[in-house]
Amino acid sequence: MAQGTVQVTHTGTSRWRRRTGEYASLTAALEAAADGDVLTVAPGTYRENLVVHRAVTLRGPEGSAGSVRIAPADGVPLTVRASAVIQDLHVEGQDSAAPALLVEEGAPELSDLRIVTRSAAGMEVRGAARPTVRRCTVDNPAGVGIAVLDGAGGVFEECEIVSAGQSGVAVRDGAHPRLERCRVHHASGAGLSVTGEGSGLEAVGCEVYEIKGSGVQVTSRGTAHLTDCSVHRTSADGVTLDTDAVLTLADCDIHDIPENAVDLRSRSVLTLTRSTVRRFGRNGLSVWDPGTRVDANQCEIHDSTGDYPAVWVSDGATVILDSCRVHDVPDALFVLDRGSRADVVDSDLSQIRNTAVSVSDGATAQLDDCRIREASTGAWFRDHGSGGTLNNCTIDAAQTGVIVTKGADPTIERCTVTSPAEAGFYVSAEGRGTFDSCRVTGSEGYGFHVMDGCRSTLTRCRTERCARGGYEFPDTSGGDGHTVGPVAQECTSDESGLRGATPPAPAVLTATQTTPGLLGTMPGQRAAEPADAAPSPTAEPARDAAAVLGELDALVGLDSVKREVRALTDMIEVGRRRRLAGLKAASVRRHLVFTGSPGTGKTTVARLYGEILASLGVLEHGHLVEVSRVDLVGEHIGSTAIRTQEAFDRARGGVLFVDEAYALSPEDSGRDFGREAIDTLVKLMEDHRDAVVVIVAGYTHEMERFLTVNPGVASRFSRTITFSDYEPEELLRIVGQQSDEHEYSLAEGTGEALLKYFTALPKGPAFGNGRTARQTFESMVERHAGRVAQLSEPSTDDLTMLYPEDLPALP
Repeated sequence: MAQGTVQVTHTGTSRWRRRTGEYASLTAALEAAADGDVLTVAPGTYRENLVVHRAVTLRGPEGSAGSVRIAPADGVPLTVRASAVIQDLHVEGQDSAAPALLVEEGAPELSDLRIVTRSAAGMEVRGAARPTVRRCTVDNPAGVGIAVLDGAGGVFEECEIVSAGQSGVAVRDGAHPRLERCRVHHASGAGLSVTGEGSGLEAVGCEVYEIKGSGVQVTSRGTAHLTDCSVHRTSADGVTLDTDAVLTLADCDIHDIPENAVDLRSRSVLTLTRSTVRRFGRNGLSVWDPGTRVDANQCEIHDSTGDYPAVWVSDGATVILDSCRVHDVPDALFVLDRGSRADVVDSDLSQIRNTAVSVSDGATAQLDDCRIREASTGAWFRDHGSGGTLNNCTIDAAQTGVIVTKGADPTIERCTVTSPAEAGFYVSAEGRGTFDSCRVTGSEGYGFHVMDGCRSTLTRCRTERCARGGYEFPDTSGGDGHTVGPVAQECTSDESGLRGATPPAPAVLTATQTTPGLLGTMPGQRAAEPADAAPSPTAEPARDAAAVLGELDALVGLDSVKREVRALTDMIEVGRRRRLAGLKAASVRRHLVFTGSPGTGKTTVARLYGEILASLGVLEHGHLVEVSRVDLVGEHIGSTAIRTQEAFDRARGGVLFVDEAYALSPEDSGRDFGREAIDTLVKLMEDHRDAVVVIVAGYTHEMERFLTVNPGVASRFSRTITFSDYEPEELLRIVGQQSDEHEYSLAEGTGEALLKYFTALPKGPAFGNGRTARQTFESMVERHAGRVAQLSEPSTDDLTMLYPEDLPALP
């Protein structure tokens, strides 16, 4: 029942038709109208299911937008099957299974419609329909905003999806619409979704935002082309491509995305031109799987809000960056896995908090004519099979220019590293690399720093003004007189940066040199050590094992620890005697794990253990170098390996004691750099097993977890020694020793008071065992001083006796 009437203006010439007429219902008016007739609907609510099957004009009254409501109780409110013109209507759907507006045939023109429903689709276009839709609004919090299906097309201009319970715009089954200057927001699914072979979407000047799913989703051989569009404020990824999807983005802006700005998988292809990706929480570009590819030209990726690489390439995918800029991100480009490849041409990578280019697990990266500035590490080729080429690139103001480790073998040609804080090129852990016509200027460390076991080749390289020296190589003379380390040909250095050394004439390194190190022709290479270099262990008369074991026995408590150390010492000593007798000796792994609470004597026992090994001839010096996480882990990836190497070098001939070693692998580590310190340490322990003894220490539970972090960690340590907490009687003995050492005495009753005190003392995480006993003694001395200072003429007993009242209060 209509609340208004419908005026039909007839345009037919038949004498049997009236030129105008009014009808009480829309259905009657549509039945009476012929092609070209105009139906003007009076304001009101019409509870009718309309089917427009002629090319008529159906419109509301001028100047009363939204005054005509089409709102039947069920079914489809408005179905269009002709090239009609429909304007200024408010369409309300009540049926959850039916669309509010269904366009099935023809090329109708729909404008200024407001569609409100809670159904499967607000507007559905299917089959051969090709509508032109202008300034229409769809509000459907239960389903799809606009669905274009079954080969349909059409143009949608200045339309708005204000809410959608699923996708804002869904294109599938071979459909191919075009969106112009549309807005899609507050959708619970994807903003724009294209699915299926033959399905395509073209969007120009559109905005997609406030989306709970992906902003744009193209899957299953679907294609899309977006020009001058913006995608922002999504809850999931900004753009998702999966399974042979193809997407082109030109002059687009993707920003404020908490997850990946763009994620591609399964042979999908993305072409990016003059587009911007910014303010993303994970990866700017996340590219996975063989056949998946990104071609980016004149694009900018910047301002990451998370702690992930801006561009992530893995599992055999390919990324090409041409004339692009990546800046203000934690890491610029990570390429992982065999078959993965990144080609970067004429691009800028700057203000990178960690590594600009990281290549690992057999991946390849090719950089040509690129500029890397203000990065912690310019490029890092991490492991065996990883490689590629840096050609005519510049790296400026990095901590380390290029790092090559663990068998990686890149080719670096005509590259320049300027003002690195630690090294221009650093090669370690059997890294290789070919360096041709490269240059390092103004390094605060070395120009080229190549560690033992690395077979790098340097040709026509040049260093200038490097503070620690132009080249630092190991002794490369093999046992048979052949070169087994790095090879240098026609390399020169001005050596002017050496502290305290007169600049020598430029020297030339050749492959035929067999003097110790390849720097024999460069006088003064080691003339001056850096100011912060660790001094060599002080030469002191070594005590014999019995004297050191006697000091160990004098320690309070630690009975099980003493037995473990003696058993280990006996094994080493008997093995030494068997070898002297020409017998086979069992191999004894000398590296140890110390577990227990703070203050139980772990550091003291480690120092004594080093002395014992030195007295037995196992270690050259036996000195102790104590480090923790802060000494090994740098602020960026490249410096961690260098710091760990330097700590290991300081401990050569002695013991490297890593306190709270579990801090190198926190439970929520993610990409924590501590794991790099562990990996480096394990490799050094294997390569130099006879030069350094490593002891890792920490709380028992945390150390159990630490030993599972790296498969090689547990195998490097012969045994775990547990340091139990001190009993109250043992803590009393420590206080007694402190008193004797400082010429104090415990008065009658003070010992009993101390026993009660240590028994009642909370044994939480802050409890420090021996440290707590010493702190208790110091507190008693302070309270004693405060008491005795009030006496005018204190006696000797007054000056030495500690009484129960001198005990501090329990915490």
